[in-house]
Amino acid sequence: MPEKKTVLITGGNAGIGLAAATEIALSGAQIILACRNQAKAAHARQNILAAKPDADVQIHSLDLSSFAGIRNFSAQFLAGNPSLDVLINNAGIMPTTQQFTEDGFEMQFGVNYLGHFLLTHLLMPGLKKVPEARIIHLGSIMHNLSGLNFDSFRERKRYFGISAYAQSKLANLMFSYELARRLPPSITSNALHPGGVDSEIYRDLPKPVYWTMKPFLITAQRAAQLIRNMALSDEWKGVTGQFKSAHGPLPVSRAAKNAELRRRLYEDSCKMTGVEPL
Repeated sequence: MPEKKTVLITGGNAGIGLAAATEIALSGAQIILACRNQAKAAHARQNILAAKPDADVQIHSLDLSSFAGIRNFSAQFLAGNPSLDVLINNAGIMPTTQQFTEDGFEMQFGVNYLGHFLLTHLLMPGLKKVPEARIIHLGSIMHNLSGLNFDSFRERKRYFGISAYAQSKLANLMFSYELARRLPPSITSNALHPGGVDSEIYRDLPKPVYWTMKPFLITAQRAAQLIRNMALSDEWKGVTGQFKSAHGPLPVSRAAKNAELRRRLYEDSCKMTGVEPL
């Protein structure tokens, strides 16, 4: 019998994350929900157990807006789980007003991108201990709506929530591509656009905008099946540097394809988070 895989997903307490966590648990893997809101995480765990009573589901507290919190989480996680098969960088926010992380970064860039950047590097020792590890990043087609403004990482002079979200997703995609270039063959890095999923992140939009979009949104289940396949299926074994869509065509921006820009973002991100380049 093959050894049970350990899969960690950030923000797996609702929407796409919960649907993906459920799919992965149904496949027999151990699923770890790393979430800021522990009450929602506990409720999500009960939902997964209702679908599969013998599922192996753990919940851990993780606040991606705090570098200190991410470091504490990673140290505690590796102490109890020395190896990690799959890391799914799923959590995302889209506040309508400008907010800032504990470390002084614009909140969407800090949580959606930098928090996951730091988390990925800190969990790398666990990923390196398995013969075939996978890193999956939740990207978005919306990355095409923004370029990369290095002067906006700490504060945006004019704040538009969608533009800030688009930049954070562009950074995520660039990170995925750069990891695929830097990592050894035993660790793959891929990104996906889950489609326009009817999830909490869209419900933060003004109600008229949300209700206009709602007829064109798809269920979280469709995206979850793609995430499960990318995490566990043999089809994705050894595949790296891909950007896959669960819904419709997937144009990739010129900025995301720019190798020199990706390198600069990666190196600057190492300095911002205090980690050594891979």
